[in-house]
Amino acid sequence: MKVFFVSLGCDKNLVDSEIMLGILKEAGHEITFVEEEADVGIINTCGFISDATNEGVQTILKLSEYKKTGNLKTLVVAGCMAARYREQIFTELPEVDAVVSPRDFEEIANVLKNSSEGEKIVLMSDSKEIDEDKFLMRIPATPQHFAYLKIAEGCDNCCTYCTIPSIRGKYRSRSFDSLIKEAEILVGKGVKELILVAQDTSLYGTDFENAPQLPELMRRLSQIEDLKWIRVMYCYPEHLTDSIIEEMATNPKVCHYLDMPVQHGSDSVLKRMGRRSSSANILHTVKKLRDKMPDIVIRTSIIVGFPGETTEEFEELKSFIQEVKFDRLGVFSYSKEDGTPAFKMKNHLRKPEKEKRRKEIMNMQMDISAEKGKNFI
Repeated sequence: MKVFFVSLGCDKNLVDSEIMLGILKEAGHEITFVEEEADVGIINTCGFISDATNEGVQTILKLSEYKKTGNLKTLVVAGCMAARYREQIFTELPEVDAVVSPRDFEEIANVLKNSSEGEKIVLMSDSKEIDEDKFLMRIPATPQHFAYLKIAEGCDNCCTYCTIPSIRGKYRSRSFDSLIKEAEILVGKGVKELILVAQDTSLYGTDFENAPQLPELMRRLSQIEDLKWIRVMYCYPEHLTDSIIEEMATNPKVCHYLDMPVQHGSDSVLKRMGRRSSSANILHTVKKLRDKMPDIVIRTSIIVGFPGETTEEFEELKSFIQEVKFDRLGVFSYSKEDGTPAFKMKNHLRKPEKEKRRKEIMNMQMDISAEKGKNFI
């Protein structure tokens, strides 16, 4: 069958999409970039916040039109939105023929086979180990020079605003052997930079060893001769050990760049968020990073308008950002998500106030970025 594929959401979801593409090709299907020609449409969705869900719904409705105007016979919804809203999808979107959770995407070829025979399919495993062999089949959808290497699945952090643990399950690290083998295949295809991703990369290996194994993973990856750069994303500050920082500083193939989501700068808000860090600990971690690597670029993300965020707590956040001066910073207005502990918290802020605070932080960061940019002239 001819398959048209849409991948939404984060880079971790993109890796899942690349694996599905490889599985489908192995099963003899053809990937098409023309919607009208497709026999099957697959949308790998994001369901992290309501804006992502709305994007998923609009994409489903758009693609479903080809059941009337094109060759489309089967429409499959995979990914986080499928897992989060499995009950509602068939009811509210009858055009959909199958829903597949992020824990079951390895079964995509069987889903196509069964759904093409007229069967409505729901694949929703509660718990499933990673099928590491399937990663070796992926077809990269990124430009040739870089690829994402997903080193773990799921999350145990259980932040009060986040839906991911309920969707993707507990934290499960992949094995060294599987990751090295996959990396070698990607480098053999021309990849020069591997970007390590997971819900929290700093926890890699803690589920099979007593200490983080990220330093060892970086060492082993750096031994791949034609690999030039290793970049680390989503490293939570509360789990960023001295051994990780030391490996980043001394390994010539590891980029002096770190994506470190801190989410806030007020201790009381961090506590309500379920984060295990404090503003003082984050400042200490940033200092250690910059002492070891003066040229390091630190990127972060911030949530404003968390339930009960007072004017004083917002001012604490502003002072924190002015003190740290992150090199790159993204700001998100808090999104009230059903099924999370924060959903039931009191004193939710109104949308205009959240947006006002978001713009204020972004304007602050624009000034910080402009000042930092002068160093590149």
